[in-house]
Amino acid sequence: MEHDSQDINLNSPNKALGVDGAAGVPDGPVEGAMGPANPLPPGITEEEAEELRLELSKVEDEINTLRQVLSAKERHATELKRKLGLSPLNEFKQNISKSWQDVQTSNAYKKTQETLSQAGQKTTAALSTVGTAIRRGLGDMRNSTTFKSFEDKMGNLKYKVVGAKGNGEAMNSPTDTTPTQENPPF
Repeated sequence: MEHDSQDINLNSPNKALGVDGAAGVPDGPVEGAMGPANPLPPGITEEEAEELRLELSKVEDEINTLRQVLSAKERHATELKRKLGLSPLNEFKQNISKSWQDVQTSNAYKKTQETLSQAGQKTTAALSTVGTAIRRGLGDMRNSTTFKSFEDKMGNLKYKVVGAKGNGEAMNSPTDTTPTQENPPF
């Protein structure tokens, strides 16, 4: 017997054939069989279906071969990286660094940085102006007659509550309007 092409593909319709071409194939119809396992779509002959199965088998073999080649290439690349001292963490760091450099050189980043810088300068100037205005307003208020009158009244109240020698030191008289350094009005 001649065996020019032996089909060893497990997905082939001839997978049940043995060495002599007949093992595993029943001679007659099998009881309870209802026809082929996969009925043919309408418009396709048995010969066309067999050609399509054969082509599918070849494509699946090519896919498996390519997967094996890709896997081998990936292992080789990993080995080369290991020999060069490149770890996944180092690669990640390099990618992040390069991405950050790309961001910093982008026009959008530069424009945003300029805008934020200008906003910061304007905010600093505005806060300085507000601080100066508040300081001036408080100084004006402290020099006002109303504040001086309030300060005198508070001094008198303290004198009445604490007394002349409440802290063990000589107290200012109620008529003295200048507060001591130890007891400022605020």
